[in-house]
Amino acid sequence: MSFGIQVNGRPFDTEPRAGQCLRTYLRERGWFGVKKGCDAGDCGACTVHVDGEPVHSCLYPAVRAEGRAVTTVEGLASPDGELHPVQRRFLDAQGYQCGFCTAGFLMTTAALEAERGTPHDDGKLDDLPRAFKGNICRCTGYRAIEDAVRGVAHVERPCAGRAVGRNVGAPAGPRVVTGTARYTFDVEVPGLLHMKLLRSPHPHARILAIDTADALRVPGVVAVLTHEDAPAVLYSSARHEHPTEDPDDTRVLDDVVRYVGQRVAAVVADSEGAAEEGCRRIAVTYEELPYVTDPEEAMRPGAPVVHAGKGPEARIARVEANVAGEAHGEIGSVEDGFAEADAVYEETFRTQRVQHASLETHGCVAYFEPKEDGTGERLTVRSSTQTPFLTRRALCALYGLPEDEVRVVAGRVGGGFGGKQEMLTEDVVALAALKLRRPVKLEYTRAEQFYGATTRHPFTIAVKAGTRSDGTLTAVRMRVVADTGAYGNHGPAVMFHSVGESFAVYRAPHKKVDAYSVYTNVVPAGAFRGYGLGQVTFAVESVMDELARRIGMDPLVFREKNVIGPGEGMHSPIGEEEDLHIASYGLDQCLSVVRAAIAEDRGAEEEVPEGWLVGQGTGLAMIATGPPGGHYADARVSLREDGTYDIAVGTAEFGNGTTTVHQQITAGALHTTEDRTTVRQSDTDVVRHDTGAFASAGTVVAGKAVLLAATSLAERLRTLAARHTGTARHLCVLGAESVDCAGRTVPLKELYEAGHALGAAEELAADGHWGGTPRSVAFNAQWFRIAVDPGSGEIRVLRSVHAADAGKVMNPMQCRGQVEGGVAQALGATLFETVRTGERGEVTTAAFRRYRLPQYADVPRTEVHFTETSDAIGPLGAKSMSESPFNPVAPAFANALRDATGIRFTELPLTRDRVWRALHRHTGGSDRQGAHL
Repeated sequence: MSFGIQVNGRPFDTEPRAGQCLRTYLRERGWFGVKKGCDAGDCGACTVHVDGEPVHSCLYPAVRAEGRAVTTVEGLASPDGELHPVQRRFLDAQGYQCGFCTAGFLMTTAALEAERGTPHDDGKLDDLPRAFKGNICRCTGYRAIEDAVRGVAHVERPCAGRAVGRNVGAPAGPRVVTGTARYTFDVEVPGLLHMKLLRSPHPHARILAIDTADALRVPGVVAVLTHEDAPAVLYSSARHEHPTEDPDDTRVLDDVVRYVGQRVAAVVADSEGAAEEGCRRIAVTYEELPYVTDPEEAMRPGAPVVHAGKGPEARIARVEANVAGEAHGEIGSVEDGFAEADAVYEETFRTQRVQHASLETHGCVAYFEPKEDGTGERLTVRSSTQTPFLTRRALCALYGLPEDEVRVVAGRVGGGFGGKQEMLTEDVVALAALKLRRPVKLEYTRAEQFYGATTRHPFTIAVKAGTRSDGTLTAVRMRVVADTGAYGNHGPAVMFHSVGESFAVYRAPHKKVDAYSVYTNVVPAGAFRGYGLGQVTFAVESVMDELARRIGMDPLVFREKNVIGPGEGMHSPIGEEEDLHIASYGLDQCLSVVRAAIAEDRGAEEEVPEGWLVGQGTGLAMIATGPPGGHYADARVSLREDGTYDIAVGTAEFGNGTTTVHQQITAGALHTTEDRTTVRQSDTDVVRHDTGAFASAGTVVAGKAVLLAATSLAERLRTLAARHTGTARHLCVLGAESVDCAGRTVPLKELYEAGHALGAAEELAADGHWGGTPRSVAFNAQWFRIAVDPGSGEIRVLRSVHAADAGKVMNPMQCRGQVEGGVAQALGATLFETVRTGERGEVTTAAFRRYRLPQYADVPRTEVHFTETSDAIGPLGAKSMSESPFNPVAPAFANALRDATGIRFTELPLTRDRVWRALHRHTGGSDRQGAHL
């Protein structure tokens, strides 16, 4: 058979393999702009044009493209490199964050625009929910994508001396829109082997024997690794600066499996197909063990013990009770507080498992490269990780390697949301690479993301609270149970965090908490945006609304009366964190934004169908701007030979915008423009250490290290310029490309040369370090007006308003994108996202079409308002704003639903069928004390 295909104007004649899809055919030929997001036609990240028609290339057989012209995002620009109009608009609007989905949106938009005015034009571009029904974005909240399609520009051009506070575009933007940004697997590695994992079919079992003989006979299979090949070392897959924060309860490959989907063996082969066949040929003999899937049952005497036999070195709070971690404490006496109350409300709230659903799945490539000193080879791991330095540390500890023997580097990361603050693939891939001394790759499928990665922790929160008739809180008591699943990665830390700021944001003389992080034989939970606060905030904010209703007070007034104020201490029953301060206070401004939204009462302007119920509700949240115990960042800023600046900083970029902010901070300190700076990052070869891109630390920790380095370099350059010209130092003023020394202009290139000539080369670079403490707090408030159809349970968002206290906003465009994306993700968790499990704990929603992510049609346009504050701790007055927008969304929505229906919903998600059943049971909705569901 002869085969011919044109890809971006270039001919290819290699025949596709039997059954090969167009996506893999294109990527194997270097067109890495075509992304793998789902392999099921659900996300659109692989969209290409075939003879001008957009197709999902993961579903399109490569053989069908024979004789056709295929265009990928790399071929969208003109041959001379001029951007396609759609690429230019996405760049000017910054219609992306991590950018993994961007090629799909670009290709879909470009195809529809090409149809405009033709017989094929069906008006989809005038109906974007319909146009983008086959494309998913997990980061942006879709508003920026709409702006890009409509030609709304936000990016400002560089301006010397005015960097911070402007809408500077992300430096990777041109690469993102042209498909040349390199994510984890967008590299060619010669001699690459592929790994596939055999996973457990049982929720709890001991492996008695593994027969790998048939697997090793499969052509192309190189090795099969089992627990006998793995180190007998316990560790945690969670990544924290201090490893002792997490239980050491995990092995690379274990002889006991504790959930359906746990890895049992790893097959390494010269193709994915051979590795998959090898997995099918492995024969495993199991001894099935009792299992438990409910955390309350797991704590009862006689329940199956998930981690039986583990000793105190594992740092599990109570092994026999399946308690990974627990916290107990009381301020005052809650019983006295309830006795003083005129109204008391008590209820139990539940939140569900949620998947991070980052479009780039977990995975890594490990290979060997020569050491710089020529003394041999070292292991390099290229990974989709938020924590390259902590992952290197863990690999070195696991395999007994010195740090100079291992390099970990993250390319551009395609979304994270906390899920990649975890070592889920690097350990087993490194094991294979070290044994075989060959390059090895493991890339999770979308299904594996659901049953082999981690989820948000499901919580059960029992709350009792009391208030006086004047609205003064008297007591709050909570019992919190978090289901950490089969392993304790992040479990205790999430549990501790969940009852911190959620409690401390309200004053009450009497507070009590009992909190438990509990093992079950279910897929493990891990770090997720909000880190436990969102779950407990859902309960606390719902309770505040109910208390206000019981004493006849406006819920907003009730909150204003009881929230902590500027300069007050933050008191939680589990103890105060001495380094945590209210270094700036914007909560009052956040609540004023909500009050103004309520006063405007735009409900009359909306077309609400007759008979629909309308309500409005508010939620607020406070969050620490960084984790306790230290979060470290080192940065170096250098003057280069060409007169531009180099920024070396370890934190990873996955759409959080920190790269842009680091450029802005540097440009401001050095009085230059952002385009005269470049960033090297997320590579353990770049700087000494960086804890990682989590806990919203990219601006307030890594950014502060960059500021210290850039400020120090500015002083050094002025000193050097004074020495070079014989001018008084205070008369030397840095500019965009030169230094003005009392009227004499010294180009930065000349200053670089002078530094070397004078033997002052060390003055051409400066280091900055920040340890993440002391810490401040950020505030957020969300308000919704909604309409509910009592006949069907359908809910429409009439208006969404979010107020954010981010301190000095470094980049309003990008910060607004973080807020909009956080609100959209939280709405998904509020309304429909849920990882469902069966009786044996097995995940039953292992695909996007079964899981239900928010799509364009599901997400309202949220109005974002920033307060005017400047933080005394954060760099240049900034505070964090990546995680916090998520937390108040669910309670604000639930409170609006309560206002509309008279029913207090206590369990997430608020699905349409759940709402309909509640309305059906409680018709009329006139019970002002509220029904419950």
